[in-house]
Amino acid sequence: MYSMTGYGRCDLERDGRAITLEMKSVNHRFLDLSFRMPRTFAYLEDALRALIGRELSRGHVDVFINYRNLRKDAKTVLVDEGLLQGYMQALEKVEGLSGLPSGLNALQLARLPDVLSVAEQAEDLDALKSLTLEAAQAALAQLKAMRQAEGQRMGADIALHLEEVRSIVQGVSQRAPMVVQEYRQRLTERLAELLENAPVDEGRITQEVAIYTDRVAVDEEIARLGSHLSSMEEAMASAQSMGRRLDFIVQEMNREANTIGSKASDAPLIQLVVSLKSEIEKIREQVQNIE
Repeated sequence: MYSMTGYGRCDLERDGRAITLEMKSVNHRFLDLSFRMPRTFAYLEDALRALIGRELSRGHVDVFINYRNLRKDAKTVLVDEGLLQGYMQALEKVEGLSGLPSGLNALQLARLPDVLSVAEQAEDLDALKSLTLEAAQAALAQLKAMRQAEGQRMGADIALHLEEVRSIVQGVSQRAPMVVQEYRQRLTERLAELLENAPVDEGRITQEVAIYTDRVAVDEEIARLGSHLSSMEEAMASAQSMGRRLDFIVQEMNREANTIGSKASDAPLIQLVVSLKSEIEKIREQVQNIE
């Protein structure tokens, strides 16, 4: 079992190229990827999507990339020769008009606006791709390890709640027949009180009890809840992505609990249904974050 919440990071430097790649994931119905990286890395987005898609099936994943090129040949200083010639011609004209020497040296000329500019050299795209994918694999491995550890904790918690649900369902199963028996007893006593010494029509009582029994019967709902519990345990033991399946089973469990609640007219049984729905809701909250 894997959670959809996790974090991974890799700092990698090779041949004067340094990259920091981070991945952060939270729950989402599908696999949704978001990238925040320099424009230089735009050509790598498809490769990163394919890499992550092979390992993850659900969750919103933010990928952050910070890159520094520390190589000596990473940048080049360029001289705008045309602009420099223009400055020098203008200075000569100023000298001629003023009769004064400009006194400018090479360093002063270089400081004139826009004479010098710094240009970044084209990246080695193959080297950049290799570095980025290696960092992504390492960060992804960390993220998956965190998601797995969190998933194991969630699985243990869900298992406890499932046992509690099973116990409550057993309580409902034991209480349901007693509700009918108590109804028959109350009905008999009530009729005897109303009729005083007149004989009670047992056939009529049996008929009323049969109608009441049909109205409050929860045997089918109990059986389906038992089946859903088994299905959930089977899904949790699977090696496949299980989040969607578990979510569907929990919805069905909640549906059966609501049906039992609509039929319950007995205070102890209503209390059991309240506890049952509370446990199912706790399971649902956990299932929402399972991959």
